[in-house]
Amino acid sequence: QVQLVESGGGLVQAGGSLRLSCAASGRTFSSYVMGWFRQAPGKEREIVAAVSWSGSATYYADFVKGRFNISRDDSKNTVYLQMNCLKAEDTAVYYCAGVRTVVACTRSPAAYDYWGQGTQVTVSP
Repeated sequence: QVQLVESGGGLVQAGGSLRLSCAASGRTFSSYVMGWFRQAPGKEREIVAAVSWSGSATYYADFVKGRFNISRDDSKNTVYLQMNCLKAEDTAVYYCAGVRTVVACTRSPAAYDYWGQGTQVTVSP
């Protein structure tokens, strides 16, 4: 069993930055693919970024490429999402998720077994 707790959300002006953190419980964190997803009101949950269990492979949705960076620190059981050049359309609840899989960067929300409670990110125009 893995428990995930996100932090770091908040209100920021367009063009600003935030860093989200996701702290995981459990001793097998290093064997999990970790992803960040987001869900805006009235929209489906969508993947933002994912990182392989080894950290050697990453995936980014087109709408965040060049602006966001996902990383993991297995010594702290934590995955991060550095968000730069934020836009109003980035406003959403952001969730981290984990799955133990051989697929390097799983993209489908349905594939993930463990989810955090979410953290709100609001970007003002």
